[in-house]
Amino acid sequence: MTDEDVPTAERITAVGFHELDTRMFRRAWPEPQLRPPDRGANWIARTRHLLGTDPGGCWVAEDGTGMLGVVVSFEREKMWLLASYAVVPGSQGLGLGKALLAPALDYGKGSLRGMLNASNDPKAVRRYHAAGFTLHPQMFLRGTPDRSRIPVIDRVRDGSLGDVDLMDSIDRRTRGAAHGPDHQILFQQYRLVVSDTSGGQGYAYLDDGVALLAATDRRTAARLLWEAIASSDDVLVGHVTPENSWAVDVGLAAGLELDQAGFLALRHMRPPAPYLANGALM
Repeated sequence: MTDEDVPTAERITAVGFHELDTRMFRRAWPEPQLRPPDRGANWIARTRHLLGTDPGGCWVAEDGTGMLGVVVSFEREKMWLLASYAVVPGSQGLGLGKALLAPALDYGKGSLRGMLNASNDPKAVRRYHAAGFTLHPQMFLRGTPDRSRIPVIDRVRDGSLGDVDLMDSIDRRTRGAAHGPDHQILFQQYRLVVSDTSGGQGYAYLDDGVALLAATDRRTAARLLWEAIASSDDVLVGHVTPENSWAVDVGLAAGLELDQAGFLALRHMRPPAPYLANGALM
C-alpha cells in the first residue's frame, strides 16, 4: 500500500463491509448504512497513521481494472493486530482474500500474540481459524439509556496526551501490549476520559458509547462505562466478550438491549479484561 492508495482503499472497505452487513442483516437491527463521509475521513487518517508506523503490514491487491482488496495490519510490542481487511464483492470466492492476508500474517510472524475483530462471515472465520486464532463470541449493547437509572459518576476526568504512560501501563496489564503511538490518532478522533484513584486506574475513548475501554479492575471499568452511557443519547457498546460480563451488567441496568455479533480472534493469549476493544486499533 502507498499513501496514494488510501482513499481508494477506504471505499473498498466501505463497500465491502456494507455488503457484508447487508448479507448478515437481522430484521431486528437498524438498516445497514454505507460508511458516511466523516467516518470515511477517520478511516483514512487512521490508515495513513498505520501506514506510517507499519508499512510492511499494509497491502492492496489490484489488476488492470483497479484495486480489488486491502489489508491493514500492524504490530505493537510483539502483538500482531489486524485493523482492516476487505475484498470487493465481485472478486470474493476466488482465493484473493487468502492471498491478500498472507503477507500481512507474514509481517507478524515474529509476534508472540495476535488479536483481531472478526465478523460473522463464514469464509473469514475459517481463514482466521486456519491461521491459528481462537474465536471468542462477542456481544454488544445498544439503545437509548434510561437516564433515571444512571448513577452519580465521580472520579472520572477528561484525559490528555499527558496520560499516555498511564494508559500504556493499563494496556500492558489488560491486553499484554501498549497502544503506544496509536493514542495520538485515538485522541484526535474520540473524547478521552480517565479514572486514576488509589483503588484502580482506567481510561476510555468515547464516541456515542465506547470506542475503547481498559481498566485494572471491574469497578473502575464500570465507572467509565457509566460515563460513556451518560454522555450519549444513542449508545453503542461493542466488543463485549463473556469475560467482560461487568459491561453487560452496566448496559442492562441502563436499559440498553443486548445482542451478539462477531468474534474476538486471539492467538496465544486470553481474552483481555476488563477491556472493550476498539474495532480497528483493538
